Amino acid sequence: MSNTQTLIAQAYSAFNRRDIDGALLLMSDNVSWPKASEGGRVVGKEEIRSYWTRQWKEFDPRVEPMEIIDQTGGVTEVRVHQLVKSLGGDVLFDGEVWHVYTIANGLIERMELKDSGSGPDPTPSAAFSRH
Repeated sequence: MSNTQTLIAQAYSAFNRRDIDGALLLMSDNVSWPKASEGGRVVGKEEIRSYWTRQWKEFDPRVEPMEIIDQTGGVTEVRVHQLVKSLGGDVLFDGEVWHVYTIANGLIERMELKDSGSGPDPTPSAAFSRH
């Protein structure tokens, strides 16, 4: 397993354990992250901490990497199985999505939701639909 694949696996594992500090150690100080459940982006570790804390008070998301593909220029695409439940246990989404990471100096610099557009204010992911 490459260093990038190990980094990605560790990040998903920390997220699923709700280990924010462990996940943030794997990111650059100015990491850019999509707010999948809200739309828009956050930049920096403290903004990610705040976003995830809000998200986990409303949803129970789990993401398991299924395939990790290293591209050129520090870009890595990850096919994940994503299960999003309400806090009451209702399944809101159960399917596969793609995440795209930019890695620099051994740390996560940026994450994109592959099919939600890469504009400055992406819309919330269908995985977090409240229906």
